[in-house]
Amino acid sequence: MAKRTFQGMNYRELQKANSQIRSQLSQESQKLLKASGLKNTGWDNVIALYQRIQELLDSDRVSEDLSLEELFLEVDRIGKKYQTQEEIEEFNQKLAKEVAEIGELVDRQFPDTEPEIIDFSKPKPRR
Repeated sequence: MAKRTFQGMNYRELQKANSQIRSQLSQESQKLLKASGLKNTGWDNVIALYQRIQELLDSDRVSEDLSLEELFLEVDRIGKKYQTQEEIEEFNQKLAKEVAEIGELVDRQFPDTEPEIIDFSKPKPRR
């Protein structure tokens, strides 16, 4: 019977990797991992735990490296993978409508009462 491996690691090596990598997670991610109930025993559990730790480790790195704007863009990009084209278009239409309504409210609250004057005449030469 051939030994089972996962990503080149046997059972014991995978358990050890889980223990070592877990310590690299943020405190919040470690709490999420503990709440998930995954255990480091049993071949399938060890693999599932390894994969979940990798996901949390990646999300910790992403949140540390990205600005808030970049994080929102990344979330939007990931979310669009799970939406149909119709859902995306519907959302974009609703968003455009909301933005237009907000723009109208801003214009009502802060009307532009000063006329803007642009002088296109040629400047007089200096002597």
